[in-house]
Amino acid sequence: MMLREKMVPCQSREAVVTVLSYHRGIMDGYLQHPRLKDREKIESLSQLILLLNSLVDLEYCINRPLPVVGPSYSGSGHPAVLRIQILFREHYTWQGRLIWENENREIVFRSAMELIQLMDEILAE
Repeated sequence: MMLREKMVPCQSREAVVTVLSYHRGIMDGYLQHPRLKDREKIESLSQLILLLNSLVDLEYCINRPLPVVGPSYSGSGHPAVLRIQILFREHYTWQGRLIWENENREIVFRSAMELIQLMDEILAE
């Protein structure tokens, strides 16, 4: 029996999404990624996926840690914080983990489409 360590992605393949509000694919939130100087405003799931894809296109590994910056939020409720880890990417297909920081839950996804569906389910709750 061989022990396996938990696979950790190159930091350039990890992003943190903070969602302040969400309704049917439209969101108010931001993306943090080691390649971005500042947080990037996100207004939809499709914008998030396209931006993340363009960031992962630059394959080299960045050794800068990804801090989770607290949200500047004045609305009711708590923002959802999701960590996206892309472990494998081949022919524009993603496999990885979606970590819901608020609930300390981890979900594996096998494609970008499945990631979108998972995020929609989580955020619609």
